[in-house]
Amino acid sequence: MVIILFTAFFVMLLIGVPIVVSLGIASVLAVVIGSEWPLLLLPQKIFNGINSFPFMAIPLFLLAGNIMAEAKISDRLVGLASMLVGRYPGGLAQVATGASAFFGAISGSAPATTAAIGSILIPSMKKKGYGGAFSASVVAASGALGLIIPPSLTMVVYGVLSGASIGALFLCGIIPGLLISAALFLVNWRIAKKHHLTGEPPVDRAIAGKIVRESMLALFMPVIIMGGIYGGVFTATESAAVACFYGLFIGFFVYRTLTLKSIFKILMNTAENAAIIMFLMGTANFFGFVITAEQVPQTLAEMITDYTESQTLVMFIVLAMLLVLGTFLDNVAALVLFVPTMMHVVTEMEIDPVYFGVFTIIALAVGQFTPPVGLNLFIASNIAKVKFESVVAQTLPYLAAYIALLILFILVPQILTVFA
Repeated sequence: MVIILFTAFFVMLLIGVPIVVSLGIASVLAVVIGSEWPLLLLPQKIFNGINSFPFMAIPLFLLAGNIMAEAKISDRLVGLASMLVGRYPGGLAQVATGASAFFGAISGSAPATTAAIGSILIPSMKKKGYGGAFSASVVAASGALGLIIPPSLTMVVYGVLSGASIGALFLCGIIPGLLISAALFLVNWRIAKKHHLTGEPPVDRAIAGKIVRESMLALFMPVIIMGGIYGGVFTATESAAVACFYGLFIGFFVYRTLTLKSIFKILMNTAENAAIIMFLMGTANFFGFVITAEQVPQTLAEMITDYTESQTLVMFIVLAMLLVLGTFLDNVAALVLFVPTMMHVVTEMEIDPVYFGVFTIIALAVGQFTPPVGLNLFIASNIAKVKFESVVAQTLPYLAAYIALLILFILVPQILTVFA
């Protein structure tokens, strides 16, 4: 049954069948051909896969991110980043990274961060002589911060799949998010020095005050979310609803950039994306049921534990698996396949599930700007109007920075569990 399951799944992926459909069809074929189980299991497992209260946070966080994106806060966050880091060499590249870090703390999405920041900064970077491929690479690599810096939608998905505390995941994402941002700033600086890219002129003090006031209102949203969770005011799911109301208030009454027409667009976009994710969760639950019934996780755990008892070596194996998985699967799809399979290994090796979750999310974020399926690359190259292949070559220094930090997190795991 396992051979039928994985063969059907990978064949359909190779011919371009959507991941959610591939999961469902592969599971059905495995049950029909390789077992005597009734197909009634399919709707039951799909329903059970999404019948969870914490899953309500997914559409709500999507809605909050879409509200803030439609409210045009990216303009203000770019202004804040320009004020803080624009004066350094490679000014606009530094601004792209800084603005992506700020926007990622609000949107929780790598593609949304890439699109929002890229649409503003890539044209400006090209005019300043940065080069289209380099401009796109900076934005694509920095956009991955949207998955890492909390509150992150991917962390919510991992928390539900693994049973780990979503609040702990949010807090433990802060330090690596800052470290990765610093690493990207350093890469920007080195490239800028090599190509003689100068900084931007200082922002006028009068304008700076307005930028700070308007930006802080937007950046207060993640503070409300994490403060409310750890203050015991509301749960992670309820915090997403609070974020939605806060976003509506800011958009309608402070920035005044939202309209009733734009709300309809936001709701439609949120409904479409939430439906895809929830359907993916349902079919992945059936897929996971099949591999669990065939004891694939247990067999994998035994193979790894027989090979080594070192947590460090296991995490290097995990890193290699995630880097490969992230190259051809979306981060949510990779999570729903990888996490249920590996949690038995995590338990056997006594690895902290919060540490494992933050590490997994960072490693999968790398896949957002690596070919062949790196969505950030497609978005950024399309905005910059340059060839996809030329952007890939320019992302190599950023890829090296991410991998170097992932190795550091394996060797010093306490970095990812400071606030656990």
